[in-house]
Amino acid sequence: MSTIRILGIDPGLQTTGFGVIDMQGSKLSYVASGVIETTQGEMGNLPARLKVIYDGIREIHARYQPDVASAEIVFINVNPQASLMLGQARGCCVTALVSCDLPVAEYTALQMKQAITGHGRATKAQVQEMVKRLLQLPGTPRQDAADALGLAITHAHASPSMNKLAAQGALQRKTHGMYRSGRSH
Repeated sequence: MSTIRILGIDPGLQTTGFGVIDMQGSKLSYVASGVIETTQGEMGNLPARLKVIYDGIREIHARYQPDVASAEIVFINVNPQASLMLGQARGCCVTALVSCDLPVAEYTALQMKQAITGHGRATKAQVQEMVKRLLQLPGTPRQDAADALGLAITHAHASPSMNKLAAQGALQRKTHGMYRSGRSH
């Protein structure tokens, strides 16, 4: 039985969490987790902060050689400026992942919480505790790292079902509302 290595990414402009797990059949095992922090440099220099995130993800890829990645789909914040900044951090993360030729699955925080704790309104502490239990960790991971590990676990649980549906042709990409020749239809 082959092992699939999954990298989870919890995007953030100040702190981007990452988590790496191995999946062999239905068995999950912890490989690594941590955070990429952009608070060391000049806070007003957005391009430099995005470069720290991009380089960090590429370094994680080089070190752990994941087979697939999963990233959180960010929610719309009450503060539009904060949403734009988070969106740029997320775009940077996804760009770094695809530049490493990784397939990227995307899940909302609600989907991840549902998969990890059984309900979509779980607190950060509940996610941390369940990730600790599911991966049999000796300690509680940091919030951003726990969310990233949760995204990797979510993908481990969802990917077999998605692969079966895709093989049956049940997952067809919708073309309505998509761009064709630069125009939407």
